[in-house]
Amino acid sequence: MLKSEEIRWFALKVRSRHEKAVAAALRAKGYESFLPLYRTRHRWADRLKTVSLPLFPGYVFTHFDDRAALPVLSTPGVVEIVGFRSRPMPVEDHEIAGLRRLTETSLCYEPHPYVRIGERVRLLDGPLRGTAGILVAVKDPPRVVLSVEMLQRSVAVEIDRDWVMPAPACLHVNLHAAGYVASAK
Repeated sequence: MLKSEEIRWFALKVRSRHEKAVAAALRAKGYESFLPLYRTRHRWADRLKTVSLPLFPGYVFTHFDDRAALPVLSTPGVVEIVGFRSRPMPVEDHEIAGLRRLTETSLCYEPHPYVRIGERVRLLDGPLRGTAGILVAVKDPPRVVLSVEMLQRSVAVEIDRDWVMPAPACLHVNLHAAGYVASAK
């Protein structure tokens, strides 16, 4: 039996436009998978339609013991487990938890370029209370960017300006290492 600390979240690099199929195949194999989606409007020549797209195109998150990775790697559409020097690197639990909290809200969010500069901030209110990171710019509507540092990918979500306040440097260090980056733009 596997200990819970041996089972971690990993990012899988998957074939282009195969994210939903890979997530479904992993669930069918008994793995917990997480594919954060966002809704956007796409225009075709004959119609305008709202579609759900992956927040991180080309990636699916799954929960497993990396010492037993073969069934995950043999899933159709999986290219590799994201890592460093051929060693899978887990995604921090709080990064997955933050993304899950975000996808369960009614807030408007979308992919955002990965950012690392600016003033330290912390969200004091709203559904993302406790999330912290960096303020990039202030315009209407303000946005917070949640990041998965290992993938260098981020998600922007609209917030209320009153939810943001400067954060102490020690909080920034801990939460920046956690991969949370905030901005308002």
